Amino acid sequence: MKGLEQYDVKVLLALEKSIGGRTDFFKVLATGGYPELAAFSNAIRADDEAMVWLFKNGYAWLAILSNAIDGQQKAREWVGKALTPVNLMFALACRRDPTALRWLYERKLDIFLMLAQTTEEFLKYQEKEAGSPYTMQFGGHIRAQEALTEWKQQQDNDKERQQTQQGERQAP
Repeated sequence: MKGLEQYDVKVLLALEKSIGGRTDFFKVLATGGYPELAAFSNAIRADDEAMVWLFKNGYAWLAILSNAIDGQQKAREWVGKALTPVNLMFALACRRDPTALRWLYERKLDIFLMLAQTTEEFLKYQEKEAGSPYTMQFGGHIRAQEALTEWKQQQDNDKERQQTQQGERQAP
């Protein structure tokens, strides 16, 4: 199973700083061998290009985790099934879910509590800005939705191909 806990704590600290808006840490991730976490950081910050990059470069799980953080129920269900429990609890904790916060705290997963707090702070700021009468709304997310649809289609095609191959192997 994939999940954020596969990364070293120092890398996750850099991710936390990047989510918080520190471009120097974003650059460390992007150029230091963790471009997927740099893109994930920007995906959380509502960057459609980052979402598309994640889908097209084999990190769909991070794009879907970002959607789970945004509260999308289908994404949360997928994260709950496809990733480790830490990832779902992290996504829920980003929205101050008391059960998720307690779950992370009881397991002494302080780095995920820090990530959740920083993410929550950014999301609150983003919501405040989006509600401003001076903020223009352009719709957006179309390219990210297209990338998600392509990824789902590829998953279905791969599954169908595997089933066909298994059927051919079992035939006498």
